[in-house]
Amino acid sequence: MKPHKISPDEDTAPILALLHRAFAGMEGRIDPPSSLHRLTNAGIAKQVRDGEVWVIGDTACVFLTPLPDATPPALYIGKLAVDPSARGLGLARTLMTLVERRAKALGFEQLVLQTRVELVENHAIFKKLGFVKTAEIVHPGYDRPTSYRFEKTLRGR
Repeated sequence: MKPHKISPDEDTAPILALLHRAFAGMEGRIDPPSSLHRLTNAGIAKQVRDGEVWVIGDTACVFLTPLPDATPPALYIGKLAVDPSARGLGLARTLMTLVERRAKALGFEQLVLQTRVELVENHAIFKKLGFVKTAEIVHPGYDRPTSYRFEKTLRGR
């Protein structure tokens, strides 16, 4: 199945349901709790208007947000999710390949993402995909790093 870009007139409820299924394993594991608890269908619709949302059926998705004012300008990767029943099928890799193509098409040479400190398996995956940890982020009210920023510089534009 090929990735599909969500348009503003499409129903976002299946995406929100996918995100809840995909991120359920983080409950009680990450602190502070996931921003997913605040995400609504209206929030996803806003992401569709302000950035991009790509899906593979109802089993995988990724949110893309241009950061043209960043130094260097970058494409932010958010809410990369694969349904637990579809893990190991290469869907995340398919979406990350799409992300690189979209970044190049939009004129960005840098990809940026954040992942929680506790999700060490994600750190390993992103490093394998060529990302480098560049910063530690502390959520308000915490005295320790709670997230890591990862970046990847794209070559061969």
